[in-house]
Amino acid sequence: MRRILRLMLTAAGPYAPQFRATLRISAVASLVQVTAYATFIPLLAELARDPVRTGRAWTWIAVLAVLVALESVLRVRETAFTYDHWHLVTRSTRLRLGHALRSMPQQELARRAAGDLTSVVGANAATAAAAISSLSTLFVRLVTVPVVLGLIVLVVNWRLGLVLVAVTAAALPFVRQVQQRSNTGFREVDEADAATAGRIVEYVQGLPVLKATGQAGSDSPRLAAVFAHQQRAQARANRSAAAPVAFAQLLVQLALVALVAVGAALVLDAQFSVPALVAVVVTAARFAEPLSTAAVMTKLFELSEASLSRVGEVLAVRPLPVSSGGSAPTAFDITFDSVTFAYDRQDEPTLTAVDLTVPARSLTALVGPSGSGKSTVTRLISRFADPQAGSVRIGGVDLSTLEPDEVLRHIAVVFQDVYLFDDTIRANIALARPGATDAEIEAAARAANVHEFVDRLPDRYETRVGETGSALSGGERQRISIARALLKDAPIVLLDEPTAALDTESEVVVQQAIDRLVAGRTVVVIAHRLSTVVGADQILVVDGGRITQRGTHRQLLTESDGRYARMWSAQAAARRWRVPAVGR
Repeated sequence: MRRILRLMLTAAGPYAPQFRATLRISAVASLVQVTAYATFIPLLAELARDPVRTGRAWTWIAVLAVLVALESVLRVRETAFTYDHWHLVTRSTRLRLGHALRSMPQQELARRAAGDLTSVVGANAATAAAAISSLSTLFVRLVTVPVVLGLIVLVVNWRLGLVLVAVTAAALPFVRQVQQRSNTGFREVDEADAATAGRIVEYVQGLPVLKATGQAGSDSPRLAAVFAHQQRAQARANRSAAAPVAFAQLLVQLALVALVAVGAALVLDAQFSVPALVAVVVTAARFAEPLSTAAVMTKLFELSEASLSRVGEVLAVRPLPVSSGGSAPTAFDITFDSVTFAYDRQDEPTLTAVDLTVPARSLTALVGPSGSGKSTVTRLISRFADPQAGSVRIGGVDLSTLEPDEVLRHIAVVFQDVYLFDDTIRANIALARPGATDAEIEAAARAANVHEFVDRLPDRYETRVGETGSALSGGERQRISIARALLKDAPIVLLDEPTAALDTESEVVVQQAIDRLVAGRTVVVIAHRLSTVVGADQILVVDGGRITQRGTHRQLLTESDGRYARMWSAQAAARRWRVPAVGR
């Protein structure tokens, strides 16, 4: 539980002081509760006297009443954290997870499935908050009450106390087995749940493809396997701890039987009184109840630990380090100096000793085969990751000395695959600058050729675009993405072949918008169709993680045996390709 409490304090975050205070209140309330139980011993002793000392009996009844009332007050204060802070802890945990995801190195973020992260931010965060607000105080009660009651019984009669100690010691190994088995089982369950959530997200997003291939429906192999794995994991987790829980509960019940047997022997031997034995048995019953409950609740504690651990793992991921001495760039040329970069768990580097310079207010095109490292270059410019060797600089400032958010403040990105949120067109454009006025948003939309199709929509800029922009065409989505970049008005623009997936008519309109976007800015474009970058100030051919050629379109074509000339010839031949007629 020390481990779980540490995880709880991590998850509590800014509410850790209130959480500690609640634990202290719970401990005091439990001590008061134990003291109230202990008053039965002198109270029954007084009632068994002949004659009864009425004054003393009423005194003990008054003490019992005061202790019960005091415990009630403390329990109310204890539950205040649950009712007043549970939703705040949940919100705080999710916001901190969001910040952790935002500052997480991109390659670390990329290796985590969307469904896995959804599970952590959703179900795991809620379970962690529930554990902090409710299970923590329950644990304090389950530990404090039997320990103190056991000590009281030892003081009253050491023989009876030894019975409780012996049986408790015998039960602890079974409780430990429950912990170990549940810990392993519930971690497997949690991982299975995350895998299932990820596969469901994938299934929903890929439903058109699955329908077209006949793989949709309840027997879809994409879902059946993860559902079966999830069911097996849940069954194993439930079965694995069943026997230890039963044995632990049995031993606790046997403790009461043994206590009564030993107490009866002491009474028959005139070493103990009947009233005292009754009081001890009543006290021991309260001793046994938390232990029996603890045996059952151990599974719940371990389930909570699985969620707390997953939340803690995300919060523990360190953001990219920031070296001292950096300041915001005032110039916007880009320089790679002997940059070598490899992704995690990759044997060979993606980039090796790359040197390049992108002058300010120029257009540089990156071309080359798939997997050559072009996208990695743009990711390093955005400081989604840091190179293992060499440096990346903007305006002479080493990016390792800047916060990633500060780097991205100067960069606008237009991806080939546009992501729009299920919101209005206005809201999707305004993402680039939330404080922008309606006039500024509309100006960016006009420059990106968005206004011409928005003007035909019934709700104009208040039209919702649907999930991932499904209500719009590819060209319309791309124009909104460009409007977003125009509104940001960043001095550096990164383009990842933004017209590759468009039809000819849409490509013309989008290209006009891009021309307005890149004017007067430092531009790096990843190009697959070489015809789109013939006017670039410089073209860099990336092959095998190295810059193998550099120059203008005309210069590179003169190198007839070079990669660029071969790519140009291959694409020219492909443009003349036609689908052959098929005879009946």
